[in-house]
Amino acid sequence: MGLEGRETAGQPRMTLLPTPNVSGLSQEFESHWPEIAERSPCVAGVIPVIYYSVLLGLGLPVSLLTAVALARLATRTRRPSYYYLLALTASDIIIQVVIVFAGFLLQGAVLARQVPQAVVRTANILEFAANHASVWIAILLTVDRYTALCHPLHHRAASSPGRTRRAIAAVLSAALLTGIPFYWWLDMWRDTDSPSTLDEVLKWAHCLTVYFIPCGVFLVTNSAIIHRLRRRGRSGLQPRVGKSTAILLGITTLFTLLWAPRVFVMLYHMYVAPVHRDWRVHLALDVANMVAMLHTAANFSLYCFVSKTFRATVRQVIHDAYLPCTLASQPEGMAAKPVMEPPGLPKGAEV
Repeated sequence: MGLEGRETAGQPRMTLLPTPNVSGLSQEFESHWPEIAERSPCVAGVIPVIYYSVLLGLGLPVSLLTAVALARLATRTRRPSYYYLLALTASDIIIQVVIVFAGFLLQGAVLARQVPQAVVRTANILEFAANHASVWIAILLTVDRYTALCHPLHHRAASSPGRTRRAIAAVLSAALLTGIPFYWWLDMWRDTDSPSTLDEVLKWAHCLTVYFIPCGVFLVTNSAIIHRLRRRGRSGLQPRVGKSTAILLGITTLFTLLWAPRVFVMLYHMYVAPVHRDWRVHLALDVANMVAMLHTAANFSLYCFVSKTFRATVRQVIHDAYLPCTLASQPEGMAAKPVMEPPGLPKGAEV
């Protein structure tokens, strides 16, 4: 995701009751880009700043807690699904730091976009690389769950922690390489002219690589998984939905719903009305960006809702972090009560 929409917090003035910055509907539809020099007013005000501050203040600690809990589960059980979820959480943390903090808050609100262009373009590489990594790791998790349910023998023979780590490393490397072309990304607020061929190619590449193609993979694999479970139910077997499968369906559904507005606004901006000319498209972009960033902090609630094992591990992590503080605050010479080591996971425990 680029830095578009981040000028919202840095606008020097705000119009309470804006009117569209167009000279009339007839002129708007006569040419592809109406020749109007004025920019659309900011109608969101400080709401995005407050939203991203709350999202970062709550989401980043929760994501770090999620990463620690998943790291313990991955080390303890050596299940591929835990490694994929851990990599997905790490990508979300990078998105929160690079896009939400450095992009929306630091560059947009604090510095009011007074940042050298080379710095902005370099940040674009990290932003798109983090987005690609997050989405593509979700694809790895989807393929892993599909193989485990539809081809269990092949999954048992092929899956291993080493192979899982190599697959994650390959995806992260590919994400970084595919982020390099977005150095030349022109965010929607700066599209003052008709979009160039390069700009259109980059925007379509963004929509395809982070939304349309992944959603197609999610649709096909999730449909196959659900069909397999229904066949088990019709054959008299218990159609048990594992915790990993339930988490997968939740992650992919949340991503599809939360990212849809952003992709729609981007296409609308390119072919109907530009963001900087129409305050309604400007407002829609602000809202779409806020909704899209929500997915970086929503997974923790999903894991806790679905998995009892994850909830127990989170409680253990919090207890282990709280215990040293408690012991340090006790008077010298006071004996601490022995702490019983929490039991390990059952052999067949699953996320």
